[in-house]
Amino acid sequence: MGDKKYIQGHLFALATIFLWGTTFISTKILLRQFQPIEILFFRFLLGFLVLILIYPKRLKTEGWREEKYFMAAGLCGITLYYLFENIALTYTMASNVGVIISVSPFFTALLARVVTGEKSLGRRFFLGFLLAMCGICLISFGGTALHLSPKGDFLAVLAAFVWAAYSMLTKKIGNFGHNIMQSTRRCFAWGLLFMSPVLLFTDISLGRQRFADPLNLGNLLFLGIGASAICFVTWNTAVKRLGAVKTTVYIYMVPVVTIITSVLILGEELTVRAACGAFLTIAGLFLSVEKKKKSEKCDLLTEVL
Repeated sequence: MGDKKYIQGHLFALATIFLWGTTFISTKILLRQFQPIEILFFRFLLGFLVLILIYPKRLKTEGWREEKYFMAAGLCGITLYYLFENIALTYTMASNVGVIISVSPFFTALLARVVTGEKSLGRRFFLGFLLAMCGICLISFGGTALHLSPKGDFLAVLAAFVWAAYSMLTKKIGNFGHNIMQSTRRCFAWGLLFMSPVLLFTDISLGRQRFADPLNLGNLLFLGIGASAICFVTWNTAVKRLGAVKTTVYIYMVPVVTIITSVLILGEELTVRAACGAFLTIAGLFLSVEKKKKSEKCDLLTEVL
């Protein structure tokens, strides 16, 4: 049963990353008529309501001892991460945000070492980080064809860090033994609460015209139901079964999905420099956190497939 859950964890992580790799595209499309905070609010409100419909049973925690972790997870993984990400998308290209976010596994491994002492950071780890940083800099500051902004790139790096914190918090929450849907819904509730003050200073609109547009409605439904309600449950399940560091390794696949969909859907230009930067970032992140021997990798791949 343990091996089965281990393999399922990898499959959950793969499926989640495949969908999340396209969320940058949906968000980029919605930014034409919606403000970043509006997308964030409507997306997670919809996800929260869907999770209530699917599993309406109320979550009972052991007071502040557990609640503080749900609160921190909601702040990091819902409010800050997506606010940073959505604002970054207003300054830079969707493909770049996807690549830069992939630095999150490095931050996760670092937090795991500092907070729990899980990993020892050797030469492979720092060499991988150096490669990843070179890749990010190549994408962010090389070539005018990409039309990048340092402000957008920096916000994307901040998003990567708070997501690493969320992954560590999710691992802790998973040890409480609550139902995954209930736990995810509680994080959504705190996230929505934390973004409420921002809404007070935003001219948020509930007009029907934007929501009646099939393109807007379709992307909101995808973000709310698929990329939020479903994907957060599958991601949190993967973290519970594999651990925070091993699960976040799958984020290295996001740039591949994002860049391909950016070219196909948004018509963004894929330059040789951007492709090289993406390759260095992915290679660096994989080198930083992957320590299995070659034979073990092959055995795992065989099991998963």
